[in-house]
Parts: sequence; structure tokens; C-alpha cells
Amino acid sequence: MSSNVVKAASPLASAVTGAMELSVAQWLLVVCLVAFPLLYEWSVTFKYFCKMAFYNGWILTLAILAIPICAVRGRNVENMKVLRFMLLHIKYLYGIKIEVRGWENFNIKEPYVVVSNHQSSLDLLGMMEILPGRCVPIAKRELMYAGTAGLACWLAGVIFINRKKTDDAISVMSEAAETMLKEDVRVWVFPEGTRNHSGSLLAFKRGAFHLAVQAQVPVIPVVMSSYKDFYCKKEKKFTTGKCTVRILPGVSTRGLSPDDVPDLTDRVRGLMLDAFSQMSNERPGKEPGGGH
Repeated sequence: MSSNVVKAASPLASAVTGAMELSVAQWLLVVCLVAFPLLYEWSVTFKYFCKMAFYNGWILTLAILAIPICAVRGRNVENMKVLRFMLLHIKYLYGIKIEVRGWENFNIKEPYVVVSNHQSSLDLLGMMEILPGRCVPIAKRELMYAGTAGLACWLAGVIFINRKKTDDAISVMSEAAETMLKEDVRVWVFPEGTRNHSGSLLAFKRGAFHLAVQAQVPVIPVVMSSYKDFYCKKEKKFTTGKCTVRILPGVSTRGLSPDDVPDLTDRVRGLMLDAFSQMSNERPGKEPGGGH
């Protein structure tokens, strides 16, 4: 008799225990659902990591969608149009307004080299906003192995260089010069070589300028204003804000030789540094030149 009661009670006890376990799991889910938005609103650091995680994850997801579309053409610079189309909306998700000045300086039919300052991975938003037709960036070789994003970039004709091997980098630049002229391609380079959060410009590496001189094509400087009002990696801050992208007039390389590259590099950096300083001094809501 008691044995039967125990047997009968066992399924009941198991059901009660299961219900309790399920209840605990449900409570944990409720706590997480409540805690997440509270932490997101109250913790600047938590919000920063959430936004960056989504930013990187979303780009990888978009790359998955882009790969089969780009694969139809194979490796082709025209695939950059597909990537640009898919990435343009991200600024709206993050409430970042991008103002562009100097569009007319891209009205050049011949190939050219775009050089831009490099502050963070958010530079991608500014680049996609103004990316000229048949223009591809030069990127470090490691990006090629960044999963779906690397494959999408390869299909879009991105030029990869191994910065640790000078001979390889020089060879790639020489090939790029030939490709620019033969296939009417523009190239986008970050001459600082690495991300710079200092609020100024690092010294420029000369590869982009050697490339421009070798191909005898203009250098067009592009300056993105400081992100400090809405983004700061050190302070773990990422809010909404405004970025100004300024396209400066092209600098001719006609008749220049490799010996002129150091002077060309310094001259272009000086132009970009002046523009960056002017843009950084413009307070939000203040028009250039002091108007309100």
C-alpha cells in the first residue's frame, strides 16, 4: 500500500518540481527582460557595448545577404554598389546625421586616390555616404579573414595589403596603379594606417601618395569631423549626433616623381589637418563662419 502511494506520489512530485524549475526559468527571463532596458537607459557603458555589438553583428548579417548577390558577378568593383546600398540605412538606426560638403570636388572623370582620416569603425558610415562610383578601399589583409564581411569585401574588389611585408605592399600598390588606369577605378585609402582617437591626425604613411604619383592621378582629401560629441571609445560613450564630411579640392600629381612624394604627403596632411581643426571648432548648432 505505502509502496503504491510512493509510486503515485513520484510522478506528482516530478511534475511539481518541473513546474517549479519552469517557473524559475520564467522568472529569470522576466528579470532579464526588465533589467536589460533599465541597464541600457541607466548605464552608458552597457549602452556602448550593446550598440557596438549590434553594429558589428548587423554588418556581418548584411554581408550574408550581400554575398549571393555579389557572387553573380564574381569579384567586381561594381559590387561596391550593393554593399553601399545595404549599409546606408545604419546611420538612421543610430540617429547619426551626416552632412556632406564639397560634393563638386568628386566631379572628376579620371581615376583618383581618396585619402581620409581614420577615427573608428564608424568611418564606414561616412565612407558609404559619399563613396564615388567604381571606388574601392585599400584594407589590411586581416579583414579578408573576417568571416562573411571579408568575403563580401573580396567580392566587391577591395584591395588587401599585408602591412607587415613591405615588398608585398609595394607590389600590390603597383598592381593597383595599373588597375586604376586600365579599368577606371578609384581607390580609397586611410593614410594614418590605424584608427586614431587622439582628436587630431597621426603621421601619414606614404603608400597612397606613391600610388597616386605612379598612376599620375589626383589625390582627393576627405575629412570626417570628430565624433567626440556622440562617440568615444575611451569613455564608452555612444549616443546620437552629427558628423560632417568634407571633400576637399583635388591635389594634382601631374609631373611629380617619387622624390616629390614626401612633400606631397606633408602638403595633403596639412590641408586635412586645417580642415579637421576648423570642423572640430564648430559647435553643434553653429554655422561655419560664426553664424547661428
